[in-house]
Amino acid sequence: MTTQPSKDLETFVNPRPDRDYTIHITTPEFTCLCPKTGQPDFATIEIDYVPAALCVELKSLKLYMWAFRDKGAFHEAITNEILDDLVRAIQPSFMRIRAEFNVRGGVYTTIVVEHRAPAWHAPELVNLP
Repeated sequence: MTTQPSKDLETFVNPRPDRDYTIHITTPEFTCLCPKTGQPDFATIEIDYVPAALCVELKSLKLYMWAFRDKGAFHEAITNEILDDLVRAIQPSFMRIRAEFNVRGGVYTTIVVEHRAPAWHAPELVNLP
């Protein structure tokens, strides 16, 4: 069993590439370090994506998130780095990452970043009665 953080993101083949569907992942125990003070920052990271050919394997995602524990970076940089790495690994049709950082000095920070493949168009929303 792996007990070390890793930046390697494993993937698997999307079992239904013919259908648009959303995968929602919540990681409520994300931690990194403040680049100014070295103190820990805590966040909940939510990942929503519409897979194309590949999906991200969850154990590798857990170890990937763990790799940020000792990294000092601003919230905006961390959130964009996670998006860039995941897009590079699985090339989704669409991905949105929402990082909700816990209060620090009376200030909450939420960062939302998105990726949309150029040829992908969101399906029309269906409102049921």
